[in-house]
Amino acid sequence: MRWQPVLAGVVAALVGFASTFAVVLTGLRAVGADQRQAASGLLAVCLAGAVVAVVLGLRHRVPISIAWSTPGAALLIAAGAPPGGFPAAVGAFLLCGALIVLAGLVPVLGRLISAIPAPVAGAMLAGVLLPLCLAPVRALAEVPAPAAPVIGVWLLVGRFATPWAVPAALAVAVPLVLLTGPAPAAGGADAAPALVWTTPVLDPATLVSVGLPLFLVTMAAQNVPGMAVLAQFGYHPPLRPVLVATGLATMAGAPAGGHAVNLAAISAALSAGPDAGPDPSRRWLASVTNGIGLGLLGLAAGPATALLLASPPVLVEAVAGLALLGALGGAITSATAEPDGREAAVVTFVVTAAGVGFLGVGAAFWGLLAGTVLTLLNRRRKPAAAPRA
Repeated sequence: MRWQPVLAGVVAALVGFASTFAVVLTGLRAVGADQRQAASGLLAVCLAGAVVAVVLGLRHRVPISIAWSTPGAALLIAAGAPPGGFPAAVGAFLLCGALIVLAGLVPVLGRLISAIPAPVAGAMLAGVLLPLCLAPVRALAEVPAPAAPVIGVWLLVGRFATPWAVPAALAVAVPLVLLTGPAPAAGGADAAPALVWTTPVLDPATLVSVGLPLFLVTMAAQNVPGMAVLAQFGYHPPLRPVLVATGLATMAGAPAGGHAVNLAAISAALSAGPDAGPDPSRRWLASVTNGIGLGLLGLAAGPATALLLASPPVLVEAVAGLALLGALGGAITSATAEPDGREAAVVTFVVTAAGVGFLGVGAAFWGLLAGTVLTLLNRRRKPAAAPRA
């Protein structure tokens, strides 16, 4: 079909936005954004991602799908509001973008990221995602009337069309919120799209506890798997321009509240796979269409934020948790795949999931540090292999 790549791009944009926009808004609110700032942040990552997807797609003629960092947004939820408020979080977003640019320009930095043990990286991500993925269970206990239909639809649709499971659950949640929830507060987010400037504050503790883990999670859980998905379908775009473009886009969107822009991982297959058409040389049209669709969907950031605030918080977290269950499963698999690294992975997971910070630095950093140190100690005490006869 001539229009198959375009249709695949439209589907990818709809599924990507509807599946995880609640995670982004919840994360921005968790680090101190008010209603207008959260809506601006969602709009910023949509517009920045759209620009990068169109530019890279036209330049390289490869289906390079761009998205926001969903694990990064989950990290924001786990981190909570920093002492410096949302301006300090924006400073952390800036640092994340700068480090992504450096990873593209300085190959050594990229190799250092790759040197982080896979079990430790997976365990850190699992520890970040776990509290949010428990929300559907809590929602059943606290607000069973709206939560039960949402989870039931997710289970039913996921049985036949997995990519549409979370959008279908969201479609059920919206009327339930409108019928049972309070009216949106006056003076909140506008229906018309608007970017709200927030002057960044470079708070050292927030840079270490939010900015650095946000960079690591974005690289390990989005950019690296995103390149792997493209390679699976026979595409090998140069990594340097991808990292530089997404890093600059992250820095540009940060003052408007955007947390991170990166390669799409899960939804990348919709644009790079056979669903985007039988001719691999034309599938780049799907990623460009996906980017344009993402930018247009970002114009609904204001109403989406108002809906979020009209919902019971635990119900919003439940929808977000359903969207992240697949990512949690992948992170746990990565953490436990290597027997020699399981002890360090368990320590990383426990420290991160505990959510306890020290010296003003959040739990994700300490979990990563503890797991890395334990990995090094285990390697040193491991006896050398006996020489063969």
